[in-house]
Amino acid sequence: MKNLVRQINTPSRVVVAAFLAVVLSGTALLSLPIAVEAGQKATLTSALFTATSAVCVTGLAVQDTAAHWTFFGEMVILVLMQIGGFGIMSLASILAVVVSGRLGLRARLNTQAETKTLGPGDVRRLLVGVAKVTLAVETLIAVALTARFVIGYGEPFGRAAYHGVFHAVSAFTNAGFTLWPDSIMRFVTDPWVCLPLALGVVAGGLGFPVYAVLRQNWRHPARWSLHAKITLGMTALLLFGGATAITVTEWNNPGTLGALSPGLRILAGFFHSAMTRSGGMNSVDTSQMSENSWLISDVLMFIGAGSASTGGGIKVTTFALLAYVILAELRGEPDVTAGRRRIPEQLQRQTLTIALLSVASVATGTFVMMMVTPFKLDRVLFEVVSAFGTVGLSTGITPDVGTSGHLVLTVLMFIGRLGPVTLGAALALHVQTRRFRYPEERPLVG
Repeated sequence: MKNLVRQINTPSRVVVAAFLAVVLSGTALLSLPIAVEAGQKATLTSALFTATSAVCVTGLAVQDTAAHWTFFGEMVILVLMQIGGFGIMSLASILAVVVSGRLGLRARLNTQAETKTLGPGDVRRLLVGVAKVTLAVETLIAVALTARFVIGYGEPFGRAAYHGVFHAVSAFTNAGFTLWPDSIMRFVTDPWVCLPLALGVVAGGLGFPVYAVLRQNWRHPARWSLHAKITLGMTALLLFGGATAITVTEWNNPGTLGALSPGLRILAGFFHSAMTRSGGMNSVDTSQMSENSWLISDVLMFIGAGSASTGGGIKVTTFALLAYVILAELRGEPDVTAGRRRIPEQLQRQTLTIALLSVASVATGTFVMMMVTPFKLDRVLFEVVSAFGTVGLSTGITPDVGTSGHLVLTVLMFIGRLGPVTLGAALALHVQTRRFRYPEERPLVG
């Protein structure tokens, strides 16, 4: 027992163990007969898949959430989403503190300066900060949605409030679960529903370190940390760039945007781009999109959202740093710089490691899914990237991939949710020094 405790008594392993414990607890609760509607089966596989999807804030589902699960089951999913979203923001921020505390003095000061995290003795203040941000954003979205459901659709206040709270939590945590069988498709023409949900997803995908910077210096962008600048800049670029690409590609597709007015096509394109950040809801039929749009969505889902956020993917900072590395190499510059700051070589290697291992995870998952399901590459790749990026969008094949496919997607959701976070912390903490260096030799490349 002591050896086991010693093995998991590291920050990265504690995070994995904590999330695994929550997943197993959720699975047990969703396996109870009280969690499913009469006439429905409470299978272990569906309970495990749904619990993992909720805790890892993915949103992929094997059943219609409202039709399959009782109020008790829906509340379990709601709590699991909240734990998953709050937990990943808190634990990722704490890992940043731990990393800064374990590095040398100079590296520690640099890390704290860039992430604007708190010192090792201020974990309680950090958790309170994350809780305040979470509560404030979710409350605003819930109020907006509740008001719209009451005023615009004549829903009773209690039902409207329940739907407002559930979908506010689902949006901010980037979980993607909805209480309607068609996700948000029935509201594709309603900006008063689509925009709050989209903005909630974007807000959840920024991460607490960005909010900490904005709270202190929101009037002085020059004082923002490099992390905040990259996160905000890349989020805006990918959000509006993705919206433009999707809208143009699907403009004349009668199965998606083609049946809408020009203004609503732009709204639906923006909504889909926002959901690829890791949101997972859809206002148009994703299965009817063209292969080109699926590929665009694959790229956006793989990149994901910001570090220490509720979003998944390899993170926008990882993608941006890869671009800076390539740009520096093309220019023949000795150092990699971003925003007049030099990027440490160790961080460059960590970025490359996370990106390549993520590519390997997606490639392996796609290969296995192709082996165990009858579906073609384009749909399988979309589903795999959606699971790994903890997005939740689907081409409609998730319920039909069978038990083996569900288990593969479950593993991908867990790896995609915790992999980049824990791997980044583990690489930063695993710093070794050598008293010697081998002779240099250059093999041919390219």
